[in-house]
Amino acid sequence: MITPNFPSDEQKRLETLRSLAVLDTPPEERFDRLTRMAKRLFDVPIALVSLIDENRQWFKSCVGIDASETPRDISFCGHAILSDETLVVPNALLDTRFSDNPLVTGDPNIRFYAGRPLKAPNGSRLGTLCIIDRQPRNLSQEDLNVLSDLASIVERELSVIQLATMDDLTCILNRRGFMLLAGHSLNVCIRQNLPASLVFMDLDNFKSVNDTLGHAEGDRALAVFSEHLKSAFRESDVVARLGGDEFAVLLSNTKKREAEEILKRLYKALDNINREENRGYDILFSHGVVEFDQERHSTIDILLAECDALMYEVKKAKR
Repeated sequence: MITPNFPSDEQKRLETLRSLAVLDTPPEERFDRLTRMAKRLFDVPIALVSLIDENRQWFKSCVGIDASETPRDISFCGHAILSDETLVVPNALLDTRFSDNPLVTGDPNIRFYAGRPLKAPNGSRLGTLCIIDRQPRNLSQEDLNVLSDLASIVERELSVIQLATMDDLTCILNRRGFMLLAGHSLNVCIRQNLPASLVFMDLDNFKSVNDTLGHAEGDRALAVFSEHLKSAFRESDVVARLGGDEFAVLLSNTKKREAEEILKRLYKALDNINREENRGYDILFSHGVVEFDQERHSTIDILLAECDALMYEVKKAKR
Protein backbone atom coordinates (compact mmCIF):
# COMPACT_ATOMS: atom_id res chain seq x y z
CA MET A 1 0.00 0.00 0.00
CA ILE A 2 1.21 3.50 -0.81
CA THR A 3 0.16 6.31 1.54
CA PRO A 4 -1.03 9.40 -0.39
CA ASN A 5 1.24 12.43 -0.45
CA PHE A 6 0.10 15.89 0.64
CA PRO A 7 -0.86 18.46 -2.03
CA SER A 8 1.63 21.31 -2.45
CA ASP A 9 -0.96 23.79 -1.09
CA GLU A 10 -1.89 21.63 1.91
CA GLN A 11 -2.00 24.45 4.48
CA LYS A 12 -4.11 26.69 2.25
CA ARG A 13 -6.30 23.72 1.31
CA LEU A 14 -7.02 22.83 4.94
CA GLU A 15 -7.79 26.45 5.82
CA THR A 16 -10.20 26.68 2.89
CA LEU A 17 -11.91 23.46 3.93
CA ARG A 18 -12.22 24.53 7.57
CA SER A 19 -13.54 27.97 6.61
CA LEU A 20 -16.61 26.23 5.17
CA ALA A 21 -17.51 24.91 8.65
CA VAL A 22 -18.98 21.85 6.95
CA LEU A 23 -16.95 19.08 8.61
CA ASP A 24 -18.95 16.92 11.05
CA THR A 25 -22.24 18.55 10.06
CA PRO A 26 -25.46 16.53 9.60
CA PRO A 27 -26.44 15.08 6.20
CA GLU A 28 -28.04 17.49 3.72
CA GLU A 29 -30.46 16.55 0.97
CA ARG A 30 -28.68 18.73 -1.62
CA PHE A 31 -25.58 16.49 -1.33
CA ASP A 32 -27.42 13.22 -0.68
CA ARG A 33 -29.45 13.73 -3.85
CA LEU A 34 -26.24 13.83 -5.89
CA THR A 35 -24.71 10.69 -4.37
CA ARG A 36 -27.99 8.82 -4.93
CA MET A 37 -27.94 10.02 -8.52
CA ALA A 38 -24.32 8.89 -9.00
CA LYS A 39 -25.11 5.47 -7.52
CA ARG A 40 -28.05 5.03 -9.85
CA LEU A 41 -26.41 6.40 -13.02
CA PHE A 42 -23.29 4.26 -12.69
CA ASP A 43 -25.01 1.23 -11.14
CA VAL A 44 -22.54 1.04 -8.26
CA PRO A 45 -23.16 0.03 -4.65
CA ILE A 46 -21.31 3.01 -3.11
CA ALA A 47 -21.15 6.75 -3.88
CA LEU A 48 -19.59 9.41 -1.65
CA VAL A 49 -18.93 13.11 -1.24
CA SER A 50 -15.63 12.82 0.59
CA LEU A 51 -13.75 15.75 2.16
CA ILE A 52 -10.08 15.29 3.09
CA ASP A 53 -9.22 16.70 6.51
CA GLU A 54 -5.77 16.67 8.10
CA ASN A 55 -5.89 13.03 9.22
CA ARG A 56 -9.09 11.58 7.77
CA GLN A 57 -11.52 11.53 4.90
CA TRP A 58 -14.95 12.52 6.13
CA PHE A 59 -18.12 11.81 4.19
CA LYS A 60 -20.51 14.72 3.81
CA SER A 61 -22.75 12.31 1.95
CA CYS A 62 -22.55 8.57 1.51
CA VAL A 63 -24.77 5.81 0.16
CA GLY A 64 -23.87 2.16 0.40
CA ILE A 65 -21.71 2.18 3.53
CA ASP A 66 -22.34 2.92 7.19
CA ALA A 67 -19.00 4.61 8.01
CA SER A 68 -18.84 8.40 8.34
CA GLU A 69 -15.05 8.61 7.88
CA THR A 70 -11.87 6.61 7.37
CA PRO A 71 -8.19 7.40 8.01
CA ARG A 72 -6.63 9.62 5.36
CA ASP A 73 -3.55 7.41 4.99
CA ILE A 74 -5.61 4.53 3.57
CA SER A 75 -7.99 6.68 1.52
CA PHE A 76 -8.30 6.45 -2.24
CA CYS A 77 -9.54 10.06 -2.23
CA GLY A 78 -6.26 11.20 -0.66
CA HIS A 79 -4.59 10.12 -3.91
CA ALA A 80 -7.35 11.64 -6.05
CA ILE A 81 -6.86 15.20 -4.73
CA LEU A 82 -3.24 15.23 -5.93
CA SER A 83 -4.44 15.96 -9.49
CA ASP A 84 -7.17 17.89 -11.27
CA GLU A 85 -8.06 14.80 -13.28
CA THR A 86 -10.45 12.02 -12.28
CA LEU A 87 -8.62 9.14 -10.59
CA VAL A 88 -9.83 5.82 -12.00
CA VAL A 89 -8.72 2.50 -10.50
CA PRO A 90 -10.20 -0.30 -12.67
CA ASN A 91 -9.01 -3.11 -10.37
CA ALA A 92 -7.51 -2.23 -6.99
CA LEU A 93 -6.05 -5.74 -6.61
CA LEU A 94 -3.79 -5.05 -9.60
CA ASP A 95 -2.75 -1.55 -8.48
CA THR A 96 0.39 -1.40 -6.29
CA ARG A 97 -0.98 1.68 -4.50
CA PHE A 98 -4.03 -0.18 -3.21
CA SER A 99 -3.66 -3.98 -3.56
CA ASP A 100 -2.99 -4.54 0.17
CA ASN A 101 -5.09 -1.59 1.39
CA PRO A 102 -7.43 -2.65 4.22
CA LEU A 103 -10.36 -1.11 2.32
CA VAL A 104 -9.53 -3.58 -0.47
CA THR A 105 -8.61 -6.68 1.53
CA GLY A 106 -11.50 -6.11 3.95
CA ASP A 107 -14.82 -4.30 4.11
CA PRO A 108 -16.03 -2.63 1.87
CA ASN A 109 -13.87 -4.79 -0.47
CA ILE A 110 -13.14 -2.06 -3.01
CA ARG A 111 -12.20 -3.24 -6.46
CA PHE A 112 -13.19 -0.31 -8.67
CA TYR A 113 -12.84 3.36 -7.72
CA ALA A 114 -13.37 6.62 -9.61
CA GLY A 115 -13.00 9.94 -7.82
CA ARG A 116 -13.44 13.40 -9.34
CA PRO A 117 -11.66 16.12 -7.28
CA LEU A 118 -13.86 18.86 -5.81
CA LYS A 119 -12.24 22.27 -6.19
CA ALA A 120 -12.94 25.42 -4.19
CA PRO A 121 -13.10 28.77 -6.04
CA ASN A 122 -9.47 29.43 -4.99
CA GLY A 123 -8.34 26.21 -6.71
CA SER A 124 -7.81 24.08 -3.61
CA ARG A 125 -8.92 20.47 -4.00
CA LEU A 126 -11.05 19.74 -0.94
CA GLY A 127 -12.14 16.16 -1.61
CA THR A 128 -13.96 14.13 -4.24
CA LEU A 129 -17.23 12.90 -5.60
CA CYS A 130 -16.43 9.22 -5.93
CA ILE A 131 -18.09 5.98 -6.99
CA ILE A 132 -17.01 2.53 -5.78
CA ASP A 133 -17.76 -1.00 -6.93
CA ARG A 134 -16.91 -4.40 -5.48
CA GLN A 135 -16.22 -5.70 -8.99
CA PRO A 136 -13.51 -4.53 -11.42
CA ARG A 137 -14.77 -2.31 -14.22
CA ASN A 138 -13.89 0.60 -16.51
CA LEU A 139 -15.47 3.92 -17.40
CA SER A 140 -16.07 5.30 -20.88
CA GLN A 141 -15.28 8.90 -21.77
CA GLU A 142 -18.99 9.65 -21.57
CA ASP A 143 -19.06 8.16 -18.06
CA LEU A 144 -16.15 10.38 -17.07
CA ASN A 145 -17.97 13.43 -18.44
CA VAL A 146 -21.10 12.60 -16.42
CA LEU A 147 -19.09 12.14 -13.22
CA SER A 148 -17.38 15.48 -13.88
CA ASP A 149 -20.75 17.18 -14.40
CA LEU A 150 -22.07 15.80 -11.09
CA ALA A 151 -18.89 16.90 -9.31
CA SER A 152 -19.37 20.43 -10.70
CA ILE A 153 -22.79 20.56 -9.03
CA VAL A 154 -21.23 19.48 -5.72
CA GLU A 155 -18.61 22.22 -6.16
CA ARG A 156 -21.35 24.81 -6.65
CA GLU A 157 -23.05 23.68 -3.45
CA LEU A 158 -19.75 23.97 -1.57
CA SER A 159 -19.22 27.43 -3.10
CA VAL A 160 -22.57 28.54 -1.70
CA ILE A 161 -21.30 27.54 1.74
CA GLN A 162 -18.03 29.38 1.18
CA LEU A 163 -19.79 32.57 0.07
CA ALA A 164 -21.35 32.75 3.53
CA THR A 165 -17.86 33.07 5.05
CA MET A 166 -16.16 35.32 2.47
CA ASP A 167 -16.31 39.07 1.98
CA ASP A 168 -17.52 39.81 -1.56
CA LEU A 169 -15.58 43.05 -1.99
CA THR A 170 -12.15 42.05 -0.72
CA CYS A 171 -12.24 38.26 -1.29
CA ILE A 172 -10.94 37.57 2.21
CA LEU A 173 -12.82 36.07 5.14
CA ASN A 174 -15.75 37.97 6.62
CA ARG A 175 -16.50 38.12 10.36
CA ARG A 176 -18.31 34.76 10.36
CA GLY A 177 -15.47 33.07 8.49
CA PHE A 178 -12.90 34.64 10.79
CA MET A 179 -14.64 33.51 13.97
CA LEU A 180 -14.89 29.96 12.67
CA LEU A 181 -11.34 29.64 11.37
CA ALA A 182 -9.63 31.69 14.10
CA GLY A 183 -11.33 29.58 16.74
CA HIS A 184 -10.03 26.43 15.09
CA SER A 185 -6.49 27.87 14.78
CA LEU A 186 -6.43 28.86 18.44
CA ASN A 187 -7.50 25.35 19.45
CA VAL A 188 -4.59 23.93 17.45
CA CYS A 189 -2.18 26.34 19.16
CA ILE A 190 -3.53 25.33 22.57
CA ARG A 191 -3.17 21.60 21.82
CA GLN A 192 0.37 22.00 20.49
CA ASN A 193 1.40 24.64 23.05
CA LEU A 194 2.18 27.21 20.35
CA PRO A 195 2.03 31.00 20.63
CA ALA A 196 -0.49 33.06 18.66
CA SER A 197 -1.00 36.78 18.12
CA LEU A 198 -3.98 38.82 16.97
CA VAL A 199 -3.71 42.05 14.97
CA PHE A 200 -6.72 44.38 14.84
CA MET A 201 -6.62 47.18 12.23
CA ASP A 202 -8.80 50.13 11.35
CA LEU A 203 -8.25 52.43 8.36
CA ASP A 204 -7.54 56.07 9.21
CA ASN A 205 -9.70 58.86 7.75
CA PHE A 206 -11.73 56.34 5.76
CA LYS A 207 -15.00 58.21 6.22
CA SER A 208 -13.56 61.28 4.51
CA VAL A 209 -12.63 59.16 1.46
CA ASN A 210 -16.24 58.01 1.12
CA ASP A 211 -17.60 61.50 1.78
CA THR A 212 -15.33 63.40 -0.61
CA LEU A 213 -14.51 60.86 -3.34
CA GLY A 214 -17.50 58.55 -3.20
CA HIS A 215 -18.14 54.99 -2.06
CA ALA A 216 -16.67 53.48 -5.23
CA GLU A 217 -13.29 54.96 -4.33
CA GLY A 218 -13.76 53.84 -0.74
CA ASP A 219 -14.36 50.30 -1.99
CA ARG A 220 -11.19 50.52 -4.07
CA ALA A 221 -9.20 51.57 -1.00
CA LEU A 222 -10.56 48.60 0.95
CA ALA A 223 -9.66 46.22 -1.88
CA VAL A 224 -6.14 47.64 -2.21
CA PHE A 225 -5.56 47.39 1.53
CA SER A 226 -6.81 43.79 1.54
CA GLU A 227 -4.41 42.84 -1.24
CA HIS A 228 -1.52 44.23 0.78
CA LEU A 229 -2.70 42.32 3.84
CA LYS A 230 -2.64 39.07 1.88
CA SER A 231 0.84 39.87 0.55
CA ALA A 232 2.31 40.88 3.91
CA PHE A 233 1.00 37.97 5.96
CA ARG A 234 1.50 34.24 5.46
CA GLU A 235 -0.90 31.80 3.84
CA SER A 236 -1.28 30.16 7.26
CA ASP A 237 -2.49 33.43 8.85
CA VAL A 238 -6.23 34.03 9.17
CA VAL A 239 -6.90 37.35 7.39
CA ALA A 240 -10.37 38.91 7.52
CA ARG A 241 -12.44 42.03 6.99
CA LEU A 242 -14.65 42.16 10.07
CA GLY A 243 -16.88 44.88 8.66
CA GLY A 244 -16.64 48.45 7.37
CA ASP A 245 -12.97 49.44 7.53
CA GLU A 246 -12.05 47.00 10.33
CA PHE A 247 -9.67 44.12 9.65
CA ALA A 248 -8.12 41.37 11.75
CA VAL A 249 -5.33 38.84 11.33
CA LEU A 250 -4.67 35.86 13.59
CA LEU A 251 -1.10 34.60 13.37
CA SER A 252 -0.53 31.10 14.73
CA ASN A 253 2.88 30.03 16.07
CA THR A 254 3.78 33.74 16.25
CA LYS A 255 4.75 35.93 19.17
CA LYS A 256 3.78 39.60 19.44
CA ARG A 257 7.20 40.93 18.44
CA GLU A 258 7.15 38.80 15.28
CA ALA A 259 3.72 40.15 14.38
CA GLU A 260 5.00 43.69 14.84
CA GLU A 261 7.83 42.99 12.39
CA ILE A 262 5.33 41.91 9.75
CA LEU A 263 3.32 45.08 10.38
CA LYS A 264 6.43 47.19 9.79
CA ARG A 265 6.73 45.65 6.33
CA LEU A 266 3.05 46.33 5.70
CA TYR A 267 3.44 50.00 6.68
CA LYS A 268 6.45 50.29 4.36
CA ALA A 269 4.59 48.71 1.43
CA LEU A 270 1.67 51.08 1.90
CA ASP A 271 4.02 54.07 2.12
CA ASN A 272 5.51 53.08 -1.23
CA ILE A 273 2.17 52.70 -2.98
CA ASN A 274 0.86 55.93 -1.45
CA ARG A 275 3.83 57.77 -2.99
CA GLU A 276 3.44 56.04 -6.36
CA GLU A 277 -0.29 56.55 -6.81
CA ASN A 278 -1.85 59.97 -7.08
CA ARG A 279 -5.26 59.26 -5.53
CA GLY A 280 -5.78 62.44 -3.57
CA TYR A 281 -5.54 60.50 -0.29
CA ASP A 282 -3.29 57.98 1.46
CA ILE A 283 -4.26 54.53 2.69
CA LEU A 284 -3.32 54.60 6.37
CA PHE A 285 -4.29 52.48 9.34
CA SER A 286 -3.99 52.09 13.09
CA HIS A 287 -3.48 48.77 14.78
CA GLY A 288 -3.35 46.89 18.05
CA VAL A 289 -1.53 43.61 18.69
CA VAL A 290 -2.23 41.16 21.49
CA GLU A 291 -0.45 37.89 22.15
CA PHE A 292 -2.89 35.12 22.99
CA ASP A 293 -3.02 34.12 26.65
CA GLN A 294 -5.18 31.11 27.38
CA GLU A 295 -5.80 32.29 30.95
CA ARG A 296 -7.04 35.76 29.91
CA HIS A 297 -8.61 35.01 26.54
CA SER A 298 -11.14 32.26 27.10
CA THR A 299 -12.92 33.17 23.84
CA ILE A 300 -11.98 34.75 20.54
CA ASP A 301 -14.41 37.61 21.35
CA ILE A 302 -12.42 38.53 24.47
CA LEU A 303 -9.19 38.51 22.48
CA LEU A 304 -10.75 40.71 19.79
CA ALA A 305 -12.12 43.16 22.34
CA GLU A 306 -8.72 43.64 23.99
CA CYS A 307 -7.03 44.12 20.64
CA ASP A 308 -9.73 46.56 19.50
CA ALA A 309 -9.24 48.63 22.65
CA LEU A 310 -5.49 48.86 22.02
CA MET A 311 -6.08 49.91 18.42
CA TYR A 312 -8.53 52.60 19.54
CA GLU A 313 -5.95 54.07 21.92
CA VAL A 314 -3.47 54.33 19.07
CA LYS A 315 -6.06 55.99 16.83
CA LYS A 316 -7.07 58.40 19.58
CA ALA A 317 -3.43 59.41 20.13
CA LYS A 318 -3.08 60.27 16.43
CA ARG A 319 -5.91 62.80 16.72
